[in-house]
Amino acid sequence: ANELSERYLTGRESSYGTHLPLANLVITDTRQRESDVKNFRRSLDLDTGIAKTEYEWAGTRYRTEVFASNPDDVIVLRLSADQPAGLSFSLSLDPGELPGETLVYGTDTLILGGSAWEKRHSNGSTGVNFQAWVRAIAQGGRVSGKGDRLEIQRADSVVLLIAAHTSYVVSDLFDACERQLKEAAVRPFETLLNRHVADHRRLFDRLQIDLGGSDDGTRATDERLAAVKGGASDPHLAALFFQYGRYLLIAGSRENSPLPMNLQGIWNDGLAAKMQWTCDFHLDINTQQNYWPSEVCNLSECGEPLFRLLEKLAKDGRKTAAELYGARGWVCHVYTNAWGFTAPGRGLQWGPFVTGGIWTAWHLWEHFLFRRDRTFLANRAYPVLKSAAEFFLDYMVEHPRKKHLVTGPSISAENLYLSADGKPCSVSMGPTCDTQLVRALFASCSEASRLLDVDGEFRTRLESAAKQLAPTRIGQHGQIMEWLEDYGEAEPNHRHTSHLVALFPLDQISPARTPDLARAARVTLTRRTKQANWEDVEWSRANLINYFARLLDAEEAHKHVVGLLKEDTDNNLLTFSRAGIAGAEENIFAVDGNTAGSAGIAEMLLQTHDGIHFLPALPKAWPNGSVSGLRARGGFEVSMAWQAGKLTSATIKSADEAPCQVRYGDRAASLTLRRGGSVKLDRELRQLPE
Repeated sequence: ANELSERYLTGRESSYGTHLPLANLVITDTRQRESDVKNFRRSLDLDTGIAKTEYEWAGTRYRTEVFASNPDDVIVLRLSADQPAGLSFSLSLDPGELPGETLVYGTDTLILGGSAWEKRHSNGSTGVNFQAWVRAIAQGGRVSGKGDRLEIQRADSVVLLIAAHTSYVVSDLFDACERQLKEAAVRPFETLLNRHVADHRRLFDRLQIDLGGSDDGTRATDERLAAVKGGASDPHLAALFFQYGRYLLIAGSRENSPLPMNLQGIWNDGLAAKMQWTCDFHLDINTQQNYWPSEVCNLSECGEPLFRLLEKLAKDGRKTAAELYGARGWVCHVYTNAWGFTAPGRGLQWGPFVTGGIWTAWHLWEHFLFRRDRTFLANRAYPVLKSAAEFFLDYMVEHPRKKHLVTGPSISAENLYLSADGKPCSVSMGPTCDTQLVRALFASCSEASRLLDVDGEFRTRLESAAKQLAPTRIGQHGQIMEWLEDYGEAEPNHRHTSHLVALFPLDQISPARTPDLARAARVTLTRRTKQANWEDVEWSRANLINYFARLLDAEEAHKHVVGLLKEDTDNNLLTFSRAGIAGAEENIFAVDGNTAGSAGIAEMLLQTHDGIHFLPALPKAWPNGSVSGLRARGGFEVSMAWQAGKLTSATIKSADEAPCQVRYGDRAASLTLRRGGSVKLDRELRQLPE
């Protein structure tokens, strides 16, 4: 089966592509330095989305302020000095490995034009065209063009406006960039700044968090991180990390973003682009992790680019479903790209993962659960989910011995088992993660059709098929079985635990409802992470925070918050995939550790898959704190405060009139909230006067 699958069921990629860095803006001081730089400081203000660099040189204080403006669609830099005529430098654009050239347009603008071509994942002559423009606006002094660069001489301050486009979206690159810069240039810097800050805060300020500890804002982040690595407790750094994940999601994925965030988000240093696994959309957990915080962390709009990609995949995946499997509906496998690649991936250990598409499409259903938007459900979520369910109704077969409906040939994401003769194998029938995801798909489709009062006959088929799915089972070691058979693990230290998708982000395993499976999930995690060479990477570590939060194990979840900071986070708080894993020769930045880490911290403070559960996994390290603006399934918004490890108050707001079940510790209560109303509760879950 493995030999046949490798021959017929793995993709043959031709010019698959990768995301590439656009260019480097090079700013070169043209003056002779006669003294050392002093008091150098770099900072990022999460509240405003502004990055600053400040330093002193030769008696002059210099500052650079940078922000990427969503409302004006430009990157803005302002360079200033506290002495008149203190700025003299040259500007150039370096395309790196990309074919392109720079020219001066007028006297104040650089234009870099070229093509995003590469030879590692494409044929070297395929890809989008691009243009990047930089316009310099000087106060005092002079701006002039010289060859392929701009020269700024004796200016008091300089504002740089940067616009860029590719032919993926825009046909006339010159016109689009020129129009953007023209519209931005008529606005003073302070106006651009204020418009950016207001737009950023509209999202960022929805949620505030305090996990206790001191702010220590004057201490450099790398020093604080080093102290944590040395054993220091820093709850405020965990809160900062949480908000940084939200910041990255806001910065990388807006309603008007043409694509969702990939493995690197939008911060591409070119390292992942050189790897076999490329800088793309991985659908066997990573893309999903990028969007785990979007609903609970009150950034629902940020999921819109992912929803649009899913709608595209649902169209493109019909061809793969029909031609490869002879099935209706749509399917997508382990990864995809901007062009709608839906075929199995290359290589048997990766390729024929048939449930990558529906794992990602779960976000459509989650968006409905959090927002209760029937229009979204009817027009966008249900059509994609129904079409995916049609595929699996056609694709699944009855196991000849076990009589369950099973997927296959398929794999448990990237992992291997040992066959009877001791050989490592990938392909099997009915791997556990497939069954868990199909069960969730069928249940969500059934519920949606009931809510929308449509497709009654189809719903009956789904509910009948769901009864034939194999249950999640416990193996010989007391673990969750990863495959339909209780195979031995070829790589007991493997980073993937896709057979625990039922624990998180799904809700099929719960300490309250399925205590035996919850204990088995813990055994699975213990066996995996206790291996001497466990493949600890940013996303798998962040995964553990969410897993143990769902198991209501506060201390273990917190251990992995600290572990993520200590082992898989760089000095700038960006997470990385560690050298030596998945073929990487050096640490490579990946944004999913940041985003999934934020989601995990939220899961420690609030869980809403079984009603609203306050502080389900609050660790001893965060005895005092508060959070406001978390979102809950059912259309609710939740705020809480706690002291000495105990809830002191909680407030729930509701957009619609809705019933609500709440829980704290061993206490529970039933509430009904009016439209636009709120209730405040004490630690006994008694209602307090508003």
